[in-house]
Amino acid sequence: MIALIQRVTAARVDVDGLTVGAIGPGLLALVAVQPGDGETQAARLLQRLLGYRVFADEAGRMNRSLTDTAGGLLLVSQFTLAADTDSGMRPSFTTAAAPALAEHWFNRLVELARNTHQGVETGRFGAHMQVHLVNDGPVTFRLEVR
Repeated sequence: MIALIQRVTAARVDVDGLTVGAIGPGLLALVAVQPGDGETQAARLLQRLLGYRVFADEAGRMNRSLTDTAGGLLLVSQFTLAADTDSGMRPSFTTAAAPALAEHWFNRLVELARNTHQGVETGRFGAHMQVHLVNDGPVTFRLEVR
């Protein structure tokens, strides 16, 4: 699984003009599922999302996690993160999980997150989404769990 995380002051996802998920301060995580991903990868990615220290402490250093700050977590499926872009001028998506498998493991990640952390929101899997965010910093990291 791959996640592109962004520290945000606010983020929301709209589908067909309606907001389907929104958070205040916290993390926006764009998530891609790859072939072979499963329970182990979902659990490990969640551990990293909740524990990754990207929020400032009293000294202004990135020493606090999402768990420490009790911030929101907006999970958005984005298969394009798993694209193979090594050659040519058009991405290949053979390195992304098939839609049914990706939806299953993305939903499992959401379930684990909601069982562990308050303030978890999502986009809508497979929908054309508009993601609005105010990146705080900007602070953006790519996490990958194999």
